[in-house]
Amino acid sequence: MATDDITADPVATADSSVTTDSTTHTPSETSLGVDENVAGALAYVFGVISGAIVFVLESENEFVRFHAAQSIVLSIAIFVAAFALTLVNVVLTFAIGGLLGGLISLVLSLVGLVFGFAAFGIWVYMLVRTYQGRSIRLPVVSGIADSLV
Repeated sequence: MATDDITADPVATADSSVTTDSTTHTPSETSLGVDENVAGALAYVFGVISGAIVFVLESENEFVRFHAAQSIVLSIAIFVAAFALTLVNVVLTFAIGGLLGGLISLVLSLVGLVFGFAAFGIWVYMLVRTYQGRSIRLPVVSGIADSLV
């Protein structure tokens, strides 16, 4: 009987100590009529457009509203960074000109290409992880998104 108690206690404590990750959500239905993980992922599909639509239509679910706000902020940040990089590229290329201007243009174009692939990777990552029910918080972007929610 003492051995039964010893084997029963570790199982009970192991089961009771297992908790779900605080960043993982179990899907629940939203006011949009779909599971929250689906609504959260939909917010990332078309960036600012889908994020704004989901943000306006969803009034209750904090998980969905946060991801919609984060999608809006992330999309705007990517657009502004890409625009700034392109503007710097054009200005420096025409201001310097010649071979050096061409080399600077080439380097900045390669930086833009890497930036584009990184932005696409972040977009896919956020879409997939949100669909899985995980709440990923991007540095700086999540802080701004929190102030919108």
